[in-house]
Amino acid sequence: MASRSDLNRAIGIWVVLSIVADLLIGFLLAPHMPPGHFSNTASDQTEINNILALILAPIGVGVITLFLYALISFRQPSGPIQDGPPVKGHRRLQAGWVGVTTLIVVILAITGTVELLQSPSSASGAGSGGGQGGTPISSPSGNPLQVQVIAQQWWFTYRFPQYGGVETFSLALPVDRTVEFHVTSLDVIHSFWAYQLGVKADAVPGADNIAFTVPKHTGLFQIRCAELCGLFHGYMAAHGEVLSQGGFAAWIAKAQKFNAPILRYLPKYAKVYYPDPQQRGG
Repeated sequence: MASRSDLNRAIGIWVVLSIVADLLIGFLLAPHMPPGHFSNTASDQTEINNILALILAPIGVGVITLFLYALISFRQPSGPIQDGPPVKGHRRLQAGWVGVTTLIVVILAITGTVELLQSPSSASGAGSGGGQGGTPISSPSGNPLQVQVIAQQWWFTYRFPQYGGVETFSLALPVDRTVEFHVTSLDVIHSFWAYQLGVKADAVPGADNIAFTVPKHTGLFQIRCAELCGLFHGYMAAHGEVLSQGGFAAWIAKAQKFNAPILRYLPKYAKVYYPDPQQRGG
């Protein structure tokens, strides 16, 4: 049966190992925690991942420590196997366990709520749309760049309603400007995942899922479909690019000029589309 000295010894080992684990996470893992800092949404997710890792590390260390301590210290002695003495409840330990776990849940709930309801006009706030529907909890101020992501078997295309509804096969975004994604689908359920931007939104036929982000660095980012959508699901992979403000202006002007002959054949810009299934199937 565990004595007070056993409990104190196990707690002491747990505290030391938890401090070491959190120091390793804080100094070695945290700077490399995904998805990184390519956008404000990615930075927010990285910060939350770091907080979760720092909180959960002591919990995981505690479970492993108690398991190994019990395995080593309370082994059945040699000789005939006998049942140990009955174990009685430890009210202080039970109350402490309930209190600590409740505190952890409350901290995580407060952290998530603050992140969700942060002001769109703040330094890190760009609206609280995360691809959960067409009515975000909060929307950013100013004039965000609207980009409609149209998923279909098996690629993504992008429409820019503020630039005459031009549609492109590649995606470019301006740095330091809020982007308002409107994600939909023409056929089956897909999922638009811009990994380095920290943006993931389901593409559902007949639905307009809105997500916001603010790119903070120029460069390439990965685009994937994160929903199994058919035979060539793995083919839905590409790269988008974040450009300077001037670079994006030149890119969109070139896209408008290149696509001008086909604009009259495109359907009028809408939040959702319902193409003829027979025409779609050939």
